[in-house]
Amino acid sequence: MKKRILVISGGISKERIISLDTGKQVAKELIKNGYNVKISEPDYRLFDVIKLFKPNIIFNALHGQFGEDGYIQTILETTEIPYTHSGIISSSLAMDKVLSKKIFIKNRILTPKYFSYCFDKSNKDLIKLINQRLKFPVVIKPINEGSSVNVFICSKNDVLKKIKLLKDYKKIMIEQFIPGREIQAAIIGSKKLGAIELQPKRKFYDYQAKYNSKAKTKHIIPVELSKKDFDKLMDLALKAHKLMGCRGVTRSDFKFYKGRFYLLEINTQPGMTSLSLVPEIAAFHGISFIKLIRLILKDASTNK
Repeated sequence: MKKRILVISGGISKERIISLDTGKQVAKELIKNGYNVKISEPDYRLFDVIKLFKPNIIFNALHGQFGEDGYIQTILETTEIPYTHSGIISSSLAMDKVLSKKIFIKNRILTPKYFSYCFDKSNKDLIKLINQRLKFPVVIKPINEGSSVNVFICSKNDVLKKIKLLKDYKKIMIEQFIPGREIQAAIIGSKKLGAIELQPKRKFYDYQAKYNSKAKTKHIIPVELSKKDFDKLMDLALKAHKLMGCRGVTRSDFKFYKGRFYLLEINTQPGMTSLSLVPEIAAFHGISFIKLIRLILKDASTNK
């Protein structure tokens, strides 16, 4: 009998389009390989869909808020059906950039210095605060978005202008800007999958660089590192994966500067689109797209 896989994608986050693409690519590959697949939005009809379709496993293809922050995971736990990727606590911890940084620091994983910032109407003391704590340039970002949504590198001259673009968030994070190489490392289960280096044509690997093929980001694999440095990179990625209690696949984003790796964040729901990094890393190591999906599904069924 064919396994029934329910793919949940879409949602209401700012990453809806990416989620729909991930869901479409995963469903297409599963159908091609003989699975019985249904795609659903995470809306009020979800429980009816689950009841009628009776999936063996739920593939969570959601990205962003409500999809990878513990919210949908809380709902899926009530179904008692295995679902892919990380659970409630690890998802919520990884999505909160401030909480995850505190965990990194406590466990001696190097990460850029930062402080969280709540808006006031004037922001008049912000430049003084940054000069006292971090120095310019800095990175400003929401504490709970993915895919580099609303992330900006700011100088002293444009920080007040850029920060106004984040006024809809109650709290943001202001982070030390680390120059250097952008390297991403992937883990699946307890296995070190591999890494890739990115050389964006844009200022950094932002949303456009990630999902717009015209941005022409250069992907370098294998990463040009010494064996010692590469092993250290993968050890750090696996350490972060385990510290957060993650399961399935994760992608950790690093900056490599002056011989040191700085962990920026860990992503519990990396994209599975044609431009996504984890499938590219897997392919380089001889793991086809369907095999990668099966590994994710297997992890869901064995960790529930």
